[in-house]
Amino acid sequence: MDCASSLFLGLLIIPVCCDFPPGSCDGYTNLTDSWRNRDFTSTSFPGFPKTDGHLVNHWWRFTGIGGDRVVSNCFANIRGVYVSVVLCPGGFYVHKPLSRHSVAIATGYVIYHHDCKPNSCGPLAECTPDGGCICVNGYEIPPEHLPTPDSFGCVDIDECERTAGICGPNLTCINIPGEYICACLEGFNGTDLPPGGSNQCTDIDECVEDATVCGPNSNCQNSIGSYICTCFPGYRLNKPDVIASKSNPCTDIDECTETPGICGKQTVCTNVPGTFYCSCPDGYYPSTGIVWEIGISFCKSLQDILDEIEPAKGQTKEGAFLGNMDQQLKNNIGVTLPEATVSNCFSSSMEVSGVGPRARTIRVSSEGDGETGSMILDISDLLISAIIPPTENQTKTSVQTSTVDLSLLAIGPGSDDNSRASLSTKGQIMEINLQAFASANNGSASAAIMTLNGMESLLSHQYFKTENKTEMYSDVFTVILPKLNHTNLTEPVNFTIQHKKTKVPASGIVTCVYWEDKSKNKEEGEEDNTEMSGETRSWSVEGCWVTYSDENYTICSCSHLSTFALIMQIGEPPPESPFLEWLNRICVIVGLFFFGLAIFTFLLCSWNPKINNTARLHLCLSLSLSHLLLLWNDEYTEDELACTVMAGLLHFLVVASFVWMLLEAIQLYLLVRRLSKVQVIQRDGLPWPLLYLIGYGVPFVIVGASALVYSDGYGATEAEVCWLSTQRNFNWALTGPVIVILAMNWILFCATMWSLRPTLANMKSDVSQSKDTRVIVFKILAQFVILGCTWILGLYQTNLFFQVLFIFLNSQQGTFLFIVHCLLNKEVREEYIRWLTSSCGKDRSVKDAPSVSEDLDKPEEQR
Repeated sequence: MDCASSLFLGLLIIPVCCDFPPGSCDGYTNLTDSWRNRDFTSTSFPGFPKTDGHLVNHWWRFTGIGGDRVVSNCFANIRGVYVSVVLCPGGFYVHKPLSRHSVAIATGYVIYHHDCKPNSCGPLAECTPDGGCICVNGYEIPPEHLPTPDSFGCVDIDECERTAGICGPNLTCINIPGEYICACLEGFNGTDLPPGGSNQCTDIDECVEDATVCGPNSNCQNSIGSYICTCFPGYRLNKPDVIASKSNPCTDIDECTETPGICGKQTVCTNVPGTFYCSCPDGYYPSTGIVWEIGISFCKSLQDILDEIEPAKGQTKEGAFLGNMDQQLKNNIGVTLPEATVSNCFSSSMEVSGVGPRARTIRVSSEGDGETGSMILDISDLLISAIIPPTENQTKTSVQTSTVDLSLLAIGPGSDDNSRASLSTKGQIMEINLQAFASANNGSASAAIMTLNGMESLLSHQYFKTENKTEMYSDVFTVILPKLNHTNLTEPVNFTIQHKKTKVPASGIVTCVYWEDKSKNKEEGEEDNTEMSGETRSWSVEGCWVTYSDENYTICSCSHLSTFALIMQIGEPPPESPFLEWLNRICVIVGLFFFGLAIFTFLLCSWNPKINNTARLHLCLSLSLSHLLLLWNDEYTEDELACTVMAGLLHFLVVASFVWMLLEAIQLYLLVRRLSKVQVIQRDGLPWPLLYLIGYGVPFVIVGASALVYSDGYGATEAEVCWLSTQRNFNWALTGPVIVILAMNWILFCATMWSLRPTLANMKSDVSQSKDTRVIVFKILAQFVILGCTWILGLYQTNLFFQVLFIFLNSQQGTFLFIVHCLLNKEVREEYIRWLTSSCGKDRSVKDAPSVSEDLDKPEEQR
């Protein structure tokens, strides 16, 4: 300014001149008191009130975040106060308070920002239109705080604490720097809005949003803003003070363990998830029947229950018992029964029927009891329906006792296994497409396969009508599709059925059968053509056929489901000829007599030391023992062990007999060769140790190896004798060695006859020599029989002539052996004469004339 002027503002006069007063622009002091700002109005800060008496007569420049100019109208009511203001180069003002009073001025100067910029007021503060400074929205200066030159000290306002319920009901206030947020309380759902807006929070139904929020085996109940979890009856929490959840689930209470005797005495307590069941052990039955009533039911002896039953006219107590069980099951459709109760019902049913492992006496005849069997099958259907557990995926259940073997498979809508299901019971295997049934029954289906011990006695094989002899060849098993509305098969069901016996008769036919009860058709009003014949229950082959069969099992395919079994049909063999049986026994007895004479002769006669009778003696022993056992090998077929031992011993003796035949053929051939070469014979034949080793060692090896390979091959055969089985071609353990030995004997016999050609050609034709020729021919033919060559006739048993010839020749090996080697031997005849004369007290010295035929039995040195 180039001139001076005086500015009067109310009582405040500000002199202004163009010349700078001394000490103004070059001698001022900066004042940075931010509390002087016109919008700072606190009266609670330390040191209140503030006075500016010390500023009088001094030049000051107001600067900093509080402002840069004095608000002049703040002094409008203060008399005699003047302020000199100088505009200094640089565009800022300096002030000098002036006073005419000697007393201190108890007042303060208020300043403001002439040109307020965003950062003029410092952190967290902002300018007002008149140059004042206030805290930004959501902040404030605490009443007791005195601003500093650097900051007004603005702090966040906690609206949530200051204003209770600022957000409204079901909301929680969340303070954040400079503002706050309203959020729904836990358990409520809504839209978060800024302060002042309306926010409707609604309750969240946690039970609906997450069905598993409480974990398994619990019930979820929604409450306002929360939920309540309670365990199902029979369950409890391991941590009672923590709400049920997946990590703290409800677990089953084992009432049977925690409360012994909860069911009473002589009972069976079965714990299942969520509850427990009471049932009775085998031999007992609940007093109230199928359904157990806690505190009322108790177990009674099955016999006591039968004694108390008063059956209707024409009905037995056992039939009434089964009828009551059937009716009670029908009256309680939908009830769930434990496995123990089901097995007890099966055991009781079979016991009162007189079959099964617990039956005291077998009261069922060989013809069976189809009516009782059919009633038990009906009960089985209801019992299995009561044991099916509810399931969403797949559940397998099995019950195995001495009476019942049950396998059950249930699938639910959650099952995605499209493979064929396989179920088994006591080795019987069923393959079924259970998914096909599930698709036609709301996604759920179940199948069961079961065997009852003793059912084959009730449903006897005699219910199968055929001209052939029949035999039950497998366990009787039942297939059930419980609780299904649609049970039509879309494809056949395959069954793999194990044989009870591994020996299939040669004339036997394995037949797949199912149990057909046509009496149900009568009850349903359907026509039944069997009414006149009375055959309402029977085994039938309709809809079932054999797809594969061997000695161990048979595979059956059926187009329906029922109760199944295998029945063996055995064609009656042609009756044996009484004449042949009589002839065989007479011939064998005669042969045994001469075997005895030959053995007696070989053991007691004084033989030339050079003659070796070892092979002949043991041939007689082996053949006689085998013939003797063959007379009795049909007497021990009922005793398995005795029959097996007899068959094995017969195998050994027969093979030993043929081996000794072979050794006799070898010795005969060696003897003839030495005679033809005119050799000096030290001893006839092979050494006895070698004979024993071969004669009994070879049969022992053959029988031992056969027993190791297939020990079951020995025993009773289809012909009801103790012999070798034809299963697995086991009979070749005898047939093979016999054929080989017969072939070798034929070769040796022919070789022996070839070696005798010179002897036979040199024989003279006079009377004496003619007699020798006949004897030699007889010996040759007899030797043919002794060596077993006639056993080849066994291949030609198609007519009576060959049968008679085979029986006669092979049963008389002992006779021919005695005649050739004993009766026609000169030394033996003399020995017989000495025995006879000594026993009669006479001394006769009879000496026969020698013959050429006897020389064949002598060593060379004896001639």
